[in-house]
Amino acid sequence: MQHIKEKMGVFQERSAQALDQILPSIEILPNRLHEAIRYAVLGKGKKIRPLLVYSAGAIFGAPDEILDTPACAVELIHTYSLVHDDLPSMDNDDLRRGRPTCHKMFDEATALLVGDSLQTLAFQVLANPSLAVPSDHQIRMIELLSIASGSLGMAGGQAVDLESVGKQLTLSELETIHTLKTGALIRASVLLGAWCYPKIDTSTLEKLDQFALRIGLAFQIQDDVLDVESDTDTLGKPQGSDMVKDKPTYPALLGLDQAKQKAQILLHEATEILKSIDGTTEYLEWLARFIVTRNY
Repeated sequence: MQHIKEKMGVFQERSAQALDQILPSIEILPNRLHEAIRYAVLGKGKKIRPLLVYSAGAIFGAPDEILDTPACAVELIHTYSLVHDDLPSMDNDDLRRGRPTCHKMFDEATALLVGDSLQTLAFQVLANPSLAVPSDHQIRMIELLSIASGSLGMAGGQAVDLESVGKQLTLSELETIHTLKTGALIRASVLLGAWCYPKIDTSTLEKLDQFALRIGLAFQIQDDVLDVESDTDTLGKPQGSDMVKDKPTYPALLGLDQAKQKAQILLHEATEILKSIDGTTEYLEWLARFIVTRNY
């Protein structure tokens, strides 16, 4: 397993370098906006979504040089969502990735523009005509990320999440929120990597989507568990914030032990799906296990 962990480090470094090259220099006007953009994107982070892109592409031997593009695009979308979610009008958080949130370091107006800029940059990157994938695949990738980011995906999930504060939800309702808010972009990450393979087939895409659906939910369950069990220094964001804000969570609904058990069931189902896929699936399996066992 050590060689897989080392490979993940390589993927993280690749995505960090690619993002650094993509982002506008702070020497270019508007300097303050570009400084804030780089602050938001290049801070510490798990880079789970880029890792999923690289790991899914690795199943079929897709070149890392091609996977760099969707890996960056999905991380730009993810970071935009964090910047906006942290705003006072949303989750009102002051700490992200171990340092002040974008609107605290700069100001709310700048943070709004950072999110707007990152969203558009993600699609600019993904639409680049130099991306070496079949043109129909590239169009599908753009569509996929668009749906995952909008009202039928991440943004819609955040809207329902905000509406659910203080309410008692059913398990089905909670899963619907997080299938959109967290799961949509995780599913997109896996499928973007797969679409970089010219001969990808519908059956394999469906299996990967079902895998990603499960690890997306498992990711959120573990986030909820850590909000109860971990601490602010380890998480890099305020521990216990969900409880303070009276947000619906898996531990609150199921209890801590049952929430952990639910995550393990989803992990088992996800890894069983991988067994039916031909190719190098060990990276995705490692990531799935990391998602459920991580402490930050």
